[in-house]
Amino acid sequence: MSLLFRSLSFSRTGLALTTAAFFAFAPASWAAACHSSAEDHAAFNLAGLKSELMVTALSCQTQDRYNQFINRFRPILTTSEKQLDSYFRRTFGRQAQKKHDDYITQLADVQSLGGLKSGTAFCAQRVPMYDEIEALDDSNSDLAHYADAKDIVQPSSFESCTAPQAPHRATHRKRRG
Repeated sequence: MSLLFRSLSFSRTGLALTTAAFFAFAPASWAAACHSSAEDHAAFNLAGLKSELMVTALSCQTQDRYNQFINRFRPILTTSEKQLDSYFRRTFGRQAQKKHDDYITQLADVQSLGGLKSGTAFCAQRVPMYDEIEALDDSNSDLAHYADAKDIVQPSSFESCTAPQAPHRATHRKRRG
């Protein structure tokens, strides 16, 4: 075995051991600092459901059923949208509106793509969702549980974590005098 190969092997092993030790002894509070809130999770699920039903309405000519869904659950959907806005403001600050818009666009795109891949089976699979929703109680928990139970495609995973704030540094100005 060449000296270079042994040196590389030792470097990799040392790096792996150092990384493992770092995570083993890292403060437990680091892991606890990032957690999803139930409200944020429900808001993403409801946004996914709403988008899925919109894609279904456009693809399967069920706009009237989509409008009935929106009208019936408007208060819940409005509250959920406010929670989503709050998530994006907390997480992305000044970029919140752009990130939220990007998310909604990506959500519709990934769901539309799924519809295209399903072909003619898409409508047969998705239109019955309207019947399932009609059977729900008008409560927030019924709709939230329904959205959580459905396998609705999301563009990516969003965690409800905010980046740590940069420490505030006092700036000292030199006085001329």
